[in-house]
Amino acid sequence: MRGDLPVLMLRIMQRMDGTDARLLAALAREPRRTVVALAQKLGLSRNTVQARMAQLEKKHAFLTFERRINPVALGYPLTAFISVHVQQQKLAQLSKDLAAVPEILEAYGLTGSADILLRVVALDAEDLFRINGKILACPGVDRTDTALAMQELVPFRIQPLLERLSGPGSAAD
Repeated sequence: MRGDLPVLMLRIMQRMDGTDARLLAALAREPRRTVVALAQKLGLSRNTVQARMAQLEKKHAFLTFERRINPVALGYPLTAFISVHVQQQKLAQLSKDLAAVPEILEAYGLTGSADILLRVVALDAEDLFRINGKILACPGVDRTDTALAMQELVPFRIQPLLERLSGPGSAAD
């Protein structure tokens, strides 16, 4: 299923219209709104909003709640990005080994000089050193390059994309 994710995302975008984008934008601004409140805000019927929400769920438009939890609140104030250089033939097992490291929040396969990019969190510099050691100990890892995140300049956001899709004259309408 994970290998089909880019295709799945393309299908979501092809089927999403301006009303879907407006609904998602309203939810992004106020995620706790009820279906009735969303319907009133958007000038839609309650049944329309419920049907659209059900379709968006089927299209996997919603990420898990887990993505909204701040690692800092859990005691992990350090964020780092680790570029991993690997032996390609061991990539499948390596993915499983990396998934077993709790401090790895995300892992992406890359083009370019590094093979994998990891976003990790740590308690402090010493903990980051320990985590890097766990990654280096995985069979198939040749070397790593670690960059410490100093400041988040643009936080994760979707709102500008939703506004583009729901705006007047957009291709989504």
